[in-house]
Amino acid sequence: MMGQPSRLVKIGNEILMDMRAGKKRNGDIHLQDVVGVDREGNEVRVEDKIADDKEPVDDQVGLKMQVKRLQEAILRVLHGREKTVIEMRYGLAGKDELTQREIAHQLGISRSYVSRIEKKALGRLNKEMQV
Repeated sequence: MMGQPSRLVKIGNEILMDMRAGKKRNGDIHLQDVVGVDREGNEVRVEDKIADDKEPVDDQVGLKMQVKRLQEAILRVLHGREKTVIEMRYGLAGKDELTQREIAHQLGISRSYVSRIEKKALGRLNKEMQV
């Protein structure tokens, strides 16, 4: 049970990195799409670029799909303070990543209340992601 929230944290951080890197896409990208040409004149495809990374392509694609599911779950499941706390805590939706103490100060509530809100929100997201 403890491993699930930590996975959500990792996925949340992946969402943050993706947003910060400005990798917003206007349309779908396919592994076979040509992204350039190498020195020998051969076409370079998305799958060629991804294959250079340490993680296998299918793991990377699976992670991206999970990130998308998590983004959708956040919008669908969390509202009000839960959504605000998660966005602030993990630096989502263009917000800076903050400590529970910093969030508490900004929202005018106690740090322990922020902790309870975060725990409840992560539990709801965890439940939603298991469906």
